[in-house]
Amino acid sequence: MMDYTQLAALRAIIQTGSFEAAAATLHVTQSAISQRIKCLEDRLGSVLIIRGNPATATAAGQRLFRHAQEVALLETALGSDLNGVLPAAGPTPIRVVVNADSLDTWFIKAMAKADGFLFDISTDDQDFSADWLRRGQATAAVSAHAKPVQGCDAIALGSLRYLATASPEFASRYFPDGFDQAAAKAAPMLVFNRKDRSQHHWLRREFGKPITPPAHMLPSTRGFVEAAIEGLGWGLNPQRLVCDHIDSGRLISFGVNPVYDVPLFWQFNRVAGPALQPLSHAVIDTAKQWLIA
Repeated sequence: MMDYTQLAALRAIIQTGSFEAAAATLHVTQSAISQRIKCLEDRLGSVLIIRGNPATATAAGQRLFRHAQEVALLETALGSDLNGVLPAAGPTPIRVVVNADSLDTWFIKAMAKADGFLFDISTDDQDFSADWLRRGQATAAVSAHAKPVQGCDAIALGSLRYLATASPEFASRYFPDGFDQAAAKAAPMLVFNRKDRSQHHWLRREFGKPITPPAHMLPSTRGFVEAAIEGLGWGLNPQRLVCDHIDSGRLISFGVNPVYDVPLFWQFNRVAGPALQPLSHAVIDTAKQWLIA
């Protein structure tokens, strides 16, 4: 039987990054937090927390953290099922991994519809967000993978639609005779980070072969739009963020097929599924309004 005061201490340290902040969160002394972690480590015979700034979890600590998160969510669901028989424990912290484009377009609206949670949001490319679930570092994720991670469920949300866009001045400079292979190889491209392969996939679809243009790395969804407007480069931008700019003439779409759809899925820990229902419903409902079916 686990000592859940010790698990709560572990969870608080990993969430806040320090013993001091964990003590403040749980309204106990820092020495009490240290003693709880020491007892837990002695009992399990394994180091769980790497002391540092910030404090981080070992692999064993991360596995226990996932268990503690699941327990907290299950207690939340139990309290709801028992209609207030259990004392209110306050909002439940939950770590969710979301791709930056979803976060900057629709996901925050879903968060605002789900009461009872304290969100710890991390961003990662949709092709890699499921890895957080696999490692036990998150409870739910917006992912590009339809196949659920082991121990998780996956629900199709729809596709986030992108358009290949650039400023008219950029297009006149780099592809005055049309966006052909020579222009594609020369025109600077916007890339979110080294994981971002969306532009490369779109180019391969356009020309039937891989093309590697010069690229600016810019890890900002709205920065992508601004950079395209200013003529820094071209990129795939969420349609909802650029439609007004296209209507006003600040941006143009280009290519044989400028549309690029990225299917998205809501993956979540199956054990925590009942407790996550308010969030899952909010995510699915908001996605229907923002994504392409």
